Amino acid sequence: MNKILIYISILLMLTDFSFARKTIIKMATLAPEGTPWYSLIAKMGERWTEETNGNVRLRIYPGGIVGDERDMIRKMKIGQIHGAAISAEGLTEINPQYTYCFIPLLFQEYGDIDYIRDQIKDDLISGAEKNGVKVLTMVDVGWVYWFTTNPIFTPQDLKSQKIWTWAGDYKTAKLYDEAGFNAVPLAVPDVHSSLQTGLVNAMPFPPLYVAANQYFGITKNMLNMKWGILTAALVIDLKIWNRIKPKYQKTMLKVSEEIGIEYQLNNRKEEDDAVEVMKEYGLKVNNLNQGQVDEWNELVESMYPLIRGNIVQEEIFDRVMDLKSGMPSMNKK
Repeated sequence: MNKILIYISILLMLTDFSFARKTIIKMATLAPEGTPWYSLIAKMGERWTEETNGNVRLRIYPGGIVGDERDMIRKMKIGQIHGAAISAEGLTEINPQYTYCFIPLLFQEYGDIDYIRDQIKDDLISGAEKNGVKVLTMVDVGWVYWFTTNPIFTPQDLKSQKIWTWAGDYKTAKLYDEAGFNAVPLAVPDVHSSLQTGLVNAMPFPPLYVAANQYFGITKNMLNMKWGILTAALVIDLKIWNRIKPKYQKTMLKVSEEIGIEYQLNNRKEEDDAVEVMKEYGLKVNNLNQGQVDEWNELVESMYPLIRGNIVQEEIFDRVMDLKSGMPSMNKK
């Protein structure tokens, strides 16, 4: 009997110890240290530690050191990391509805993005959870523009360039090829060296990311046309999330949402500032006339049959197109 009591006592002590252990969240991102996106994650981690009395801590792996976003999702699934700050490119691996971001030229105002995201937000979050991932907060990282070594003004100009596309995103590379463009799939960490060697000379990126990585020293031209929006989210694997006490989960969600809103408001201003800084170092912003704008719109609309079901999930493509008429910009016309 005494042996049984001792065994039970030890078991209870071990159980109490396991609940008392601190939770360390390993989170990866492509964002280099010093960038606004990295600062958001770091600030979130500081507040998690403070507001959970040190019971939840964040360890950040920046600058793509654990690989591209698809690598991050894969490593989350096998437990090498627990979370990631990823763009829609990585998010589509956990919920294909995030492909709504990949419809070119659809969004031209922040109000439009907010409207569409608010309409489909519940499905974006629940779809990710069905695949074992908790979405902590969603934000837009910035407008996507074409940055090129040579100036471009028309779709025909772009067809003569070597376009970077995400490694592993074979559907987008195939779409570009079918439309007469020259796609070169590469991992994001390889972009800078590939620009230096001339393997690629055109890329669609937000200005803040281009400025942070100093790509503008090579891609000295920016086409002043909002090609798309880069949406991102902070996500965590549900296996580790479910091991965190509910009261700490609530705190983590509140902190993540507050910081996400703060980041988005600041980011929308800092994007314009980034362009101005790059212009001081030689970036040339190329404006379009109405005829050239029409050429781009005609190109994109002609590609809708290829985009729907290949790049963008059919269901979400149709839903966004149905919602389009409710976008604030559409009601100004």
